[in-house]
Amino acid sequence: MPITINRPALWRVAHLIMAGVICAVSGSAAWDAGVARVDITPSQPIWMGGYAARTHPSEGIRQHIFVKALALKDDTGAVTVLVTSDLLGFPGEVSEPIFARVQQKFGLPRERVALNSSHTHSAPVVGDMLSPAYPLGDADRKVIRAYTAHLQDQVVEVIGKSIRNLAPAELSFEQGFAGVAVNRRRVGHREYPGPVEQDVPVLAVRAPDHSLRAIVFGYACHNTVLSDYQINGDWAGYAQAELEKSYPSAVAMFVQDCGADANPMPRHTVELAVNYGQTIAAAVDQVLHAKMRTVQGPLTVAFVSVNLPFQKAPSREELESRTHSKDALLRRHAELMLQILDRKGKLPDHHSYPIEVWQFGKDLTFIALGGEVVVDYSLRFKREYGFDKLWVAGYTNDVFAYIPSRRVLKEGGYEGGGAMIAYGQPAPFTPDVEEIVAQSVASLMTRVQQR
Repeated sequence: MPITINRPALWRVAHLIMAGVICAVSGSAAWDAGVARVDITPSQPIWMGGYAARTHPSEGIRQHIFVKALALKDDTGAVTVLVTSDLLGFPGEVSEPIFARVQQKFGLPRERVALNSSHTHSAPVVGDMLSPAYPLGDADRKVIRAYTAHLQDQVVEVIGKSIRNLAPAELSFEQGFAGVAVNRRRVGHREYPGPVEQDVPVLAVRAPDHSLRAIVFGYACHNTVLSDYQINGDWAGYAQAELEKSYPSAVAMFVQDCGADANPMPRHTVELAVNYGQTIAAAVDQVLHAKMRTVQGPLTVAFVSVNLPFQKAPSREELESRTHSKDALLRRHAELMLQILDRKGKLPDHHSYPIEVWQFGKDLTFIALGGEVVVDYSLRFKREYGFDKLWVAGYTNDVFAYIPSRRVLKEGGYEGGGAMIAYGQPAPFTPDVEEIVAQSVASLMTRVQQR
């Protein structure tokens, strides 16, 4: 019996099949992802960063600490790398050589690398960060310099390893909630407003078989439960360890968000640090078990370094008088400022401030800000750009000072200007600091969205 072929109908079927294939391809995530980690636990006693009350180097290791890297390659072929670390922060003097080496070795432009730190106060001092806060001797500085140089090598190494590990992947994003953060400025000032951000953003990186390869999560809260002499990652370290225990195939990476004016409360016991870590991990776990939104490319990036001006610096005469102060922190700060005056002839009147924006297709925007950023910035940007698809991180690329909002600067206190002494800065920021940052972010947002 002859077979009759209805060619128009056949072409219609073929057209529908091809259209479905095209839609499936264009709707796929089209990512390659690579993840890697390196142990940065010090091999000898070293001065620990974050607390001026400490009087000697570390005494032991409670928990190993790590640097971790996630490399992402979109369908344009561009590679972008996020680095997280169990450190107080990367000051610019430490991060800038890393960026230069990464660009030279791997061809990654500056705007496609971000170095975030958990801000644990139980990790080694890095570079000259917060140097006026510590009574360091020559032997202490020698150990810190050696650790810092090795750390830089390790960061470059782990970035390269993450790139070599690139393989097909799927990305998804959603946010949970956790109630660990308390606005610490209300301690002693109950009349102050107490804004906190309790969102827990989660980026899941899965292999084509849907197994988890990386869990990137954030929270806006100081990583400061513990204050003894044992090296550890504090609550964020315990959160990462808990997630990696629950998901053995995955590397858990913590991103510190805008938690400069938030503390976990109460504090000061190992049990609390473990419990807070488990609480954050539980919030992440709930997100991973619920429906998450697919994140598509391309990954468009923009970067700017903008000058944040300081207020008028103290005179040489005032600094010289402070060298006789009974306050050791004030005395060491004055001595540092005088050294800068002698070497450069003047004190700096601004700091170059790094801001990055990463736009993941239409599904997620990641804003990375330098310094210790107060929560007002994150809440402002979420009001302006949307709460559901925006992730705002602080403590990225250069941790050199607190970044106060206009409100916090006006209220004063440690975050409003007092911390500039410990950070070795000449003076607080001028009142327009918030608007300078906000306008710079707006410009970068426009750039990535236009592209």
